[in-house]
Amino acid sequence: MTVNKCIALLIFFYGTLTAHSQSLKNTSYKNQSGEKVLRIECVLPVSLNDAWRLFTTDEKLKKWIAPLAHIELKAGGYIVTNYDESKNLSDSSSIKLPITSFIDKEILVLKVILNDHFVKSVRESDENLQEVIQFIKVDDKQTKIVSSMIGWGEGTDWDKVYDFFVKGNEWTYKELLNNYK
Repeated sequence: MTVNKCIALLIFFYGTLTAHSQSLKNTSYKNQSGEKVLRIECVLPVSLNDAWRLFTTDEKLKKWIAPLAHIELKAGGYIVTNYDESKNLSDSSSIKLPITSFIDKEILVLKVILNDHFVKSVRESDENLQEVIQFIKVDDKQTKIVSSMIGWGEGTDWDKVYDFFVKGNEWTYKELLNNYK
């Protein structure tokens, strides 16, 4: 094989690996109890420290999650966001996610509180709904993010909530990938 062919193959394989590492995967499943786990995975082309900052600092959250964002990083803290720049973070249209727990650069657990967009029956029974975000170092320049939403209820109304979050989480994590290619 000529040197040029070797270089072409290396470029091809590098491009394939890079494209693959920046893709979004929906790896949802049912756990051993038969409960749904909405799982989204992606590999960011940034260090573990940088990936952690994307989720835990106001300035980085505003780049990919919503134009208005604030985090109080502590157990019992929260992330609050609003997609409408004409509003403020105390507006009723803001989304507030309490932080249940976290371990620096490893895991962030958010309580998901359903807003008025969803029917009352699911809002009144969302006490177990949460998002567990894992940060896994691939190498010095790549970090795998695994988002798992758990605690779903059952029935047609809950199926609609699940479908909403499938689309919403895929969109959100695509935004993250698009901003950090």
